[in-house]
Amino acid sequence: MAQKDRAAVRRGVHQRIRRKVQGTAERPRLAIYRSLNHIYAQIIDDEQGQTIAAASTTEKDLRGGTGGNIDAARRIGQLIAERATAKGISSVVFDRGGYRYHGRVKALADAARESGLNKSEQAVGTEAGDAGVALQE
Repeated sequence: MAQKDRAAVRRGVHQRIRRKVQGTAERPRLAIYRSLNHIYAQIIDDEQGQTIAAASTTEKDLRGGTGGNIDAARRIGQLIAERATAKGISSVVFDRGGYRYHGRVKALADAARESGLNKSEQAVGTEAGDAGVALQE
């Protein structure tokens, strides 16, 4: 049996995800790419084939320190949300890029939600959290 390296497995997972996740003009796709030293985020309209907004730790303003940690991912999440709202986008489809929803990927997504993207998802999560607290009491 042939063994695949980790990158090949991730590419396969990403292909399966992309069969289901499509970005439209009303709700574009927030795509994430995570390398060892940096993290990149793009908001893409798949119907037009255009990148609407992008942010990464390789940009001149964000180059200070390392780009491969959770704090950098939070900064990128806030920045991509600000750039999206400036373009009039309030709701996106999240594409984790084949990575597990954990660590830097989760930090970026949470920071984007806190900064204004997909406000309805954040409200639903808050209500569920409140219900859990009420049940414990």
